[in-house]
Amino acid sequence: MLLPALAELVDDKVWLAPLAGVTDKAFRAVCKRMGADVMVSEMVSADGLLHKPAPSLANARFDDSQRPFGIQLFGSRPDIMARALDVVLPLRPDFIDVNMGCPVKKVVNRGAGSALMREPQRAADIVRAMKNALAGAGLPLSVKFRSGWDTHSVNAVEFGLRMQEAGADILVLHARTRTQMYGGKADWALIAALALAVDVPVVGNGDIWEPEDVDDMRRQTGCSAVMVGRGVMGRPWLFAQIARFRLTGQADVISCKLKVECIRDHYRMTMADKGEVTAMKEMRSHLAWYTKGYAGGAAVRRLVNRSDDREEALAAVEALLLTQETDGS
Repeated sequence: MLLPALAELVDDKVWLAPLAGVTDKAFRAVCKRMGADVMVSEMVSADGLLHKPAPSLANARFDDSQRPFGIQLFGSRPDIMARALDVVLPLRPDFIDVNMGCPVKKVVNRGAGSALMREPQRAADIVRAMKNALAGAGLPLSVKFRSGWDTHSVNAVEFGLRMQEAGADILVLHARTRTQMYGGKADWALIAALALAVDVPVVGNGDIWEPEDVDDMRRQTGCSAVMVGRGVMGRPWLFAQIARFRLTGQADVISCKLKVECIRDHYRMTMADKGEVTAMKEMRSHLAWYTKGYAGGAAVRRLVNRSDDREEALAAVEALLLTQETDGS
Protein backbone atom coordinates (compact mmCIF):
# COMPACT_ATOMS: atom_id res chain seq x y z
CA MET A 1 0.00 0.00 0.00
CA LEU A 2 1.27 3.46 -0.92
CA LEU A 3 1.84 6.07 1.77
CA PRO A 4 -0.77 8.88 1.57
CA ALA A 5 1.75 11.51 0.41
CA LEU A 6 3.04 9.21 -2.32
CA ALA A 7 -0.44 8.18 -3.41
CA GLU A 8 -1.31 11.85 -3.97
CA LEU A 9 1.47 11.98 -6.54
CA VAL A 10 1.03 8.73 -8.41
CA ASP A 11 -2.34 7.11 -7.78
CA ASP A 12 -3.83 7.36 -11.29
CA LYS A 13 -2.60 10.96 -11.61
CA VAL A 14 -1.81 12.97 -14.75
CA TRP A 15 1.45 14.93 -14.56
CA LEU A 16 2.66 17.93 -16.54
CA ALA A 17 6.16 17.16 -17.80
CA PRO A 18 9.00 19.58 -17.05
CA LEU A 19 9.80 21.25 -20.39
CA ALA A 20 12.64 23.78 -20.38
CA GLY A 21 11.54 27.11 -21.78
CA VAL A 22 7.89 26.02 -21.88
CA THR A 23 6.46 24.98 -18.51
CA ASP A 24 7.25 28.13 -16.58
CA LYS A 25 5.17 29.39 -13.68
CA ALA A 26 2.49 31.00 -15.89
CA PHE A 27 2.04 28.03 -18.21
CA ARG A 28 1.88 25.67 -15.23
CA ALA A 29 -0.87 27.82 -13.73
CA VAL A 30 -2.89 27.49 -16.94
CA CYS A 31 -2.39 23.72 -17.04
CA LYS A 32 -3.37 23.40 -13.38
CA ARG A 33 -6.61 25.25 -14.04
CA MET A 34 -7.24 22.89 -16.94
CA GLY A 35 -6.90 19.86 -14.67
CA ALA A 36 -3.25 18.76 -14.47
CA ASP A 37 -2.75 16.84 -11.21
CA VAL A 38 0.99 17.09 -10.56
CA MET A 39 3.45 19.83 -11.54
CA VAL A 40 7.23 19.71 -11.94
CA SER A 41 9.47 22.74 -12.35
CA GLU A 42 11.61 23.41 -15.36
CA MET A 43 14.98 21.77 -14.79
CA VAL A 44 17.16 23.66 -12.32
CA SER A 45 20.95 23.46 -12.31
CA ALA A 46 22.40 22.21 -9.03
CA ASP A 47 25.68 23.95 -9.84
CA GLY A 48 23.80 27.16 -10.56
CA LEU A 49 21.98 26.99 -7.24
CA LEU A 50 25.30 26.91 -5.39
CA HIS A 51 27.18 29.51 -7.43
CA LYS A 52 24.49 31.89 -8.79
CA PRO A 53 21.32 31.00 -6.92
CA ALA A 54 19.04 33.87 -7.99
CA PRO A 55 18.46 32.94 -11.66
CA SER A 56 18.26 29.22 -10.88
CA LEU A 57 15.81 29.77 -8.04
CA ALA A 58 13.58 31.72 -10.44
CA ASN A 59 12.90 28.46 -12.31
CA ALA A 60 12.13 26.65 -9.06
CA ARG A 61 9.57 29.05 -7.59
CA PHE A 62 5.90 28.12 -7.60
CA ASP A 63 2.54 29.05 -6.08
CA ASP A 64 0.70 26.91 -3.56
CA SER A 65 -2.11 26.61 -6.12
CA GLN A 66 0.22 24.43 -8.20
CA ARG A 67 0.65 21.74 -5.56
CA PRO A 68 1.51 18.92 -5.48
CA PHE A 69 4.71 20.36 -6.91
CA GLY A 70 8.19 18.95 -7.46
CA ILE A 71 11.45 20.76 -8.14
CA GLN A 72 13.62 19.08 -10.76
CA LEU A 73 17.40 19.28 -10.35
CA PHE A 74 20.12 18.32 -12.80
CA GLY A 75 23.83 17.84 -12.31
CA SER A 76 26.60 15.27 -12.44
CA ARG A 77 28.14 15.24 -8.95
CA PRO A 78 26.48 13.54 -5.97
CA ASP A 79 27.84 16.06 -3.45
CA ILE A 80 26.67 19.08 -5.46
CA MET A 81 23.22 17.59 -6.04
CA ALA A 82 22.83 16.90 -2.31
CA ARG A 83 24.04 20.37 -1.29
CA ALA A 84 21.67 22.01 -3.80
CA LEU A 85 18.76 20.65 -1.78
CA ASP A 86 19.61 23.07 1.03
CA VAL A 87 18.86 25.92 -1.40
CA VAL A 88 15.51 24.66 -2.72
CA LEU A 89 13.98 22.98 0.33
CA PRO A 90 13.03 26.35 1.91
CA LEU A 91 10.62 26.74 -1.04
CA ARG A 92 8.70 23.79 0.47
CA PRO A 93 8.20 21.55 -2.57
CA ASP A 94 6.17 18.36 -2.22
CA PHE A 95 8.88 16.22 -3.82
CA ILE A 96 12.22 16.42 -5.60
CA ASP A 97 12.84 15.11 -9.10
CA VAL A 98 16.22 14.22 -10.61
CA ASN A 99 16.73 14.86 -14.31
CA MET A 100 18.54 11.94 -15.92
CA GLY A 101 16.77 12.22 -19.25
CA CYS A 102 17.52 15.60 -20.83
CA PRO A 103 19.12 14.88 -24.23
CA VAL A 104 20.43 18.35 -25.20
CA LYS A 105 24.15 18.70 -25.76
CA LYS A 106 24.84 21.47 -23.27
CA VAL A 107 23.48 19.27 -20.48
CA VAL A 108 24.87 15.95 -21.70
CA ASN A 109 28.34 17.44 -22.26
CA ARG A 110 28.41 18.30 -18.55
CA GLY A 111 27.81 14.66 -17.66
CA ALA A 112 24.24 15.38 -16.59
CA GLY A 113 20.80 14.52 -17.97
CA SER A 114 20.75 11.44 -20.17
CA ALA A 115 24.53 11.17 -20.02
CA LEU A 116 23.95 9.47 -16.68
CA MET A 117 22.23 6.59 -18.50
CA ARG A 118 25.77 5.56 -19.48
CA GLU A 119 27.02 5.88 -15.89
CA PRO A 120 24.54 3.97 -13.74
CA GLN A 121 26.90 3.83 -10.77
CA ARG A 122 27.29 7.61 -10.74
CA ALA A 123 23.53 7.96 -11.17
CA ALA A 124 22.95 5.67 -8.20
CA ASP A 125 25.46 7.63 -6.12
CA ILE A 126 23.54 10.83 -6.92
CA VAL A 127 20.22 9.30 -5.86
CA ARG A 128 21.73 7.86 -2.68
CA ALA A 129 23.33 11.19 -1.71
CA MET A 130 20.12 13.10 -2.36
CA LYS A 131 17.99 10.57 -0.51
CA ASN A 132 20.25 10.87 2.51
CA ALA A 133 20.03 14.65 2.35
CA LEU A 134 16.23 14.44 2.20
CA ALA A 135 15.94 12.15 5.21
CA GLY A 136 14.98 14.95 7.57
CA ALA A 137 12.51 16.54 5.15
CA GLY A 138 10.61 13.33 4.46
CA LEU A 139 10.03 14.24 0.83
CA PRO A 140 9.72 11.62 -1.95
CA LEU A 141 12.48 11.50 -4.56
CA SER A 142 11.62 10.76 -8.18
CA VAL A 143 14.04 10.04 -11.02
CA LYS A 144 13.21 10.85 -14.64
CA PHE A 145 15.22 8.98 -17.25
CA ARG A 146 15.08 7.57 -20.77
CA SER A 147 15.05 4.15 -22.41
CA GLY A 148 18.80 4.28 -22.81
CA TRP A 149 21.49 6.13 -24.69
CA ASP A 150 20.70 4.57 -28.08
CA THR A 151 19.02 1.51 -29.58
CA HIS A 152 22.14 -0.56 -28.84
CA SER A 153 22.13 0.30 -25.13
CA VAL A 154 18.52 0.20 -23.98
CA ASN A 155 18.92 -0.25 -20.22
CA ALA A 156 15.83 1.38 -18.67
CA VAL A 157 14.80 -1.66 -16.64
CA GLU A 158 18.27 -2.32 -15.23
CA PHE A 159 18.75 1.40 -14.66
CA GLY A 160 15.41 1.70 -12.89
CA LEU A 161 16.25 -1.19 -10.59
CA ARG A 162 19.52 0.53 -9.67
CA MET A 163 17.69 3.79 -8.92
CA GLN A 164 15.16 1.94 -6.77
CA GLU A 165 17.94 0.24 -4.84
CA ALA A 166 19.63 3.61 -4.32
CA GLY A 167 16.46 5.05 -2.75
CA ALA A 168 14.25 6.45 -5.52
CA ASP A 169 10.58 6.52 -4.49
CA ILE A 170 9.16 7.11 -8.00
CA LEU A 171 10.54 6.28 -11.44
CA VAL A 172 9.54 8.40 -14.44
CA LEU A 173 10.37 6.84 -17.81
CA HIS A 174 10.34 8.77 -21.06
CA ALA A 175 10.35 5.77 -23.35
CA ARG A 176 12.71 7.15 -25.98
CA THR A 177 16.48 6.86 -26.19
CA ARG A 178 18.76 9.86 -26.02
CA THR A 179 19.60 9.58 -29.71
CA GLN A 180 15.90 9.68 -30.57
CA MET A 181 15.72 13.07 -28.89
CA TYR A 182 12.00 13.86 -29.34
CA GLY A 183 11.45 11.98 -32.59
CA GLY A 184 10.28 8.51 -33.47
CA LYS A 185 7.83 6.53 -31.40
CA ALA A 186 7.94 6.00 -27.65
CA ASP A 187 8.27 2.34 -26.65
CA TRP A 188 5.43 1.80 -24.20
CA ALA A 189 6.41 -1.87 -23.88
CA LEU A 190 9.50 -0.71 -22.03
CA ILE A 191 7.33 1.20 -19.53
CA ALA A 192 5.39 -2.04 -18.98
CA ALA A 193 8.61 -3.99 -18.44
CA LEU A 194 9.85 -1.44 -15.91
CA ALA A 195 6.54 -1.36 -14.03
CA LEU A 196 6.64 -5.15 -13.78
CA ALA A 197 10.25 -5.25 -12.60
CA VAL A 198 10.25 -2.65 -9.82
CA ASP A 199 8.38 -2.24 -6.56
CA VAL A 200 8.07 1.58 -6.65
CA PRO A 201 5.48 3.49 -8.71
CA VAL A 202 6.27 4.15 -12.37
CA VAL A 203 5.13 7.25 -14.25
CA GLY A 204 4.92 6.71 -18.02
CA ASN A 205 5.94 9.45 -20.43
CA GLY A 206 5.92 9.65 -24.22
CA ASP A 207 3.37 10.07 -27.03
CA ILE A 208 0.43 11.36 -25.03
CA TRP A 209 -1.24 13.38 -27.79
CA GLU A 210 -4.96 12.75 -27.39
CA PRO A 211 -7.32 12.35 -24.40
CA GLU A 212 -7.66 8.59 -24.87
CA ASP A 213 -3.87 8.08 -24.81
CA VAL A 214 -3.72 8.33 -21.01
CA ASP A 215 -6.03 5.38 -20.42
CA ASP A 216 -4.36 3.48 -23.26
CA MET A 217 -0.95 3.89 -21.65
CA ARG A 218 -2.23 2.91 -18.21
CA ARG A 219 -3.93 -0.17 -19.62
CA GLN A 220 -1.02 -1.27 -21.82
CA THR A 221 1.78 -0.64 -19.33
CA GLY A 222 0.39 -0.91 -15.81
CA CYS A 223 2.07 2.37 -14.88
CA SER A 224 0.76 4.19 -11.82
CA ALA A 225 0.53 7.64 -13.44
CA VAL A 226 1.01 9.30 -16.80
CA MET A 227 3.10 12.36 -17.70
CA VAL A 228 2.04 14.64 -20.56
CA GLY A 229 4.80 16.51 -22.37
CA ARG A 230 4.88 18.03 -25.85
CA GLY A 231 1.25 17.11 -26.50
CA VAL A 232 0.19 19.99 -24.26
CA MET A 233 2.28 22.66 -26.02
CA GLY A 234 -0.28 25.04 -27.46
CA ARG A 235 -3.03 22.84 -25.99
CA PRO A 236 -3.15 23.23 -22.21
CA TRP A 237 -6.86 22.40 -22.44
CA LEU A 238 -5.79 18.83 -23.28
CA PHE A 239 -5.85 18.23 -19.52
CA ALA A 240 -9.54 19.18 -19.39
CA GLN A 241 -10.24 16.86 -22.31
CA ILE A 242 -8.36 14.03 -20.60
CA ALA A 243 -10.40 14.46 -17.41
CA ARG A 244 -13.66 14.53 -19.37
CA PHE A 245 -12.73 11.47 -21.42
CA ARG A 246 -11.89 9.49 -18.31
CA LEU A 247 -15.29 10.30 -16.86
CA THR A 248 -17.51 9.87 -19.91
CA GLY A 249 -15.50 8.07 -22.59
CA GLN A 250 -15.77 11.13 -24.81
CA ALA A 251 -13.50 14.15 -25.16
CA ASP A 252 -15.24 17.52 -25.21
CA VAL A 253 -14.60 19.92 -28.08
CA ILE A 254 -12.99 23.01 -26.58
CA SER A 255 -14.77 26.19 -27.64
CA CYS A 256 -13.04 29.14 -29.24
CA LYS A 257 -14.13 31.27 -26.28
CA LEU A 258 -12.42 29.00 -23.74
CA LYS A 259 -9.25 28.80 -25.85
CA VAL A 260 -9.06 32.59 -26.17
CA GLU A 261 -9.64 33.06 -22.43
CA CYS A 262 -6.92 30.51 -21.74
CA ILE A 263 -4.44 32.23 -24.10
CA ARG A 264 -5.17 35.69 -22.69
CA ASP A 265 -4.81 34.42 -19.11
CA HIS A 266 -1.50 32.81 -20.07
CA TYR A 267 -0.21 36.07 -21.55
CA ARG A 268 -1.44 38.12 -18.58
CA MET A 269 0.22 35.85 -16.03
CA THR A 270 3.48 35.80 -18.00
CA MET A 271 3.49 39.61 -18.00
CA ALA A 272 2.81 39.71 -14.27
CA ASP A 273 5.63 37.28 -13.60
CA LYS A 274 8.29 38.48 -16.06
CA GLY A 275 7.37 41.96 -17.23
CA GLU A 276 5.99 43.11 -20.57
CA VAL A 277 9.21 43.02 -22.62
CA THR A 278 10.20 39.48 -21.65
CA ALA A 279 6.60 38.29 -21.86
CA MET A 280 6.29 39.59 -25.41
CA LYS A 281 9.41 37.72 -26.50
CA GLU A 282 8.55 34.45 -24.77
CA MET A 283 4.87 34.45 -25.69
CA ARG A 284 5.73 34.55 -29.38
CA SER A 285 6.73 30.90 -29.14
CA HIS A 286 3.58 30.02 -27.22
CA LEU A 287 1.34 31.90 -29.67
CA ALA A 288 3.01 29.96 -32.49
CA TRP A 289 2.10 26.71 -30.75
CA TYR A 290 -1.44 27.94 -30.10
CA THR A 291 -1.91 28.55 -33.85
CA LYS A 292 -0.23 25.38 -35.08
CA GLY A 293 -2.37 23.20 -37.33
CA TYR A 294 -4.88 25.90 -38.22
CA ALA A 295 -5.47 26.98 -41.83
CA GLY A 296 -4.00 30.46 -42.09
CA GLY A 297 -1.88 29.94 -39.00
CA ALA A 298 1.41 30.65 -40.80
CA ALA A 299 0.31 34.20 -41.67
CA VAL A 300 -0.72 34.83 -38.06
CA ARG A 301 2.62 33.52 -36.82
CA ARG A 302 4.47 35.88 -39.15
CA LEU A 303 2.46 38.79 -37.77
CA VAL A 304 3.06 37.70 -34.17
CA ASN A 305 6.82 37.42 -34.73
CA ARG A 306 7.16 40.93 -36.13
CA SER A 307 4.61 42.71 -33.95
CA ASP A 308 5.52 44.66 -30.82
CA ASP A 309 1.86 45.22 -30.04
CA ARG A 310 0.47 42.68 -27.59
CA GLU A 311 -3.17 43.39 -28.44
CA GLU A 312 -2.49 43.18 -32.17
CA ALA A 313 -0.92 39.73 -31.72
CA LEU A 314 -3.69 38.47 -29.45
CA ALA A 315 -6.41 39.83 -31.73
CA ALA A 316 -4.88 38.05 -34.72
CA VAL A 317 -4.78 34.75 -32.83
CA GLU A 318 -8.34 35.24 -31.61
CA ALA A 319 -9.59 35.99 -35.13
CA LEU A 320 -7.87 32.86 -36.45
CA LEU A 321 -9.48 30.61 -33.84
CA LEU A 322 -12.87 32.23 -34.35
CA THR A 323 -12.64 31.66 -38.11
CA GLN A 324 -11.91 27.97 -37.57
CA GLU A 325 -14.88 27.58 -35.24
CA THR A 326 -17.16 29.43 -37.65
CA ASP A 327 -16.03 27.14 -40.46
CA GLY A 328 -16.81 24.12 -38.29
CA SER A 329 -13.18 23.04 -38.11
